[in-house]
Amino acid sequence: MHSKIKNHHETIDYLFKIVWQSMANRYNQIVAEFGITQSNGYVLINIDEQEGTTVSQVAALIGARSTSLSRMLSQLEKQGLIYRELNKGDKRSVKIYLTEEGKEKRRMARQVVKQFNNYLNAHLSDKEKDFLADTLKKVNKLTLNYKPEV
Repeated sequence: MHSKIKNHHETIDYLFKIVWQSMANRYNQIVAEFGITQSNGYVLINIDEQEGTTVSQVAALIGARSTSLSRMLSQLEKQGLIYRELNKGDKRSVKIYLTEEGKEKRRMARQVVKQFNNYLNAHLSDKEKDFLADTLKKVNKLTLNYKPEV
C-alpha cells in the first residue's frame, strides 16, 4: 500500500530536510553560548583527543567537501581550538590536534549531543528507534544507489 503525496511538504526528502534543519538550528542555539557552531562542534567531536585525526579522516567522518572543511578548520584554528601538523606516519597528509581549549569545547559539544540523544531516547520507544534507524539506513542505501532516468 503506497500513500499518495498531496504536496511537496509531504515528500520524504522535504521531511528529512526540515527535521535535519530543526535539529541543526536547535544545536546551534544551544552551542552558541559556548562560542561554537553545530558544524564546528561536530568537527571537534570527530578529532581524536590523544592521537589527532587526519584531515581526510575528518572529511570522511563528517561527510564534508574539502573546501567547506578547509574553511571550518581555518576558523577553528583562528579560534585557538585546533592546530595542524604534518602526519609523522605519512608526510603527504596533515593531522589535526585539539588544543586544551579545543578539548574543553569538544567535551561541551559531546555533552550537548548526549543530552539531546537522551531526550530523544526518553521520548521514542525501542520499536520506534529501531524502525527509524532501519528506515534511515535503507533510505541512505537507496540514495547512494539512485540513478535518475534520463
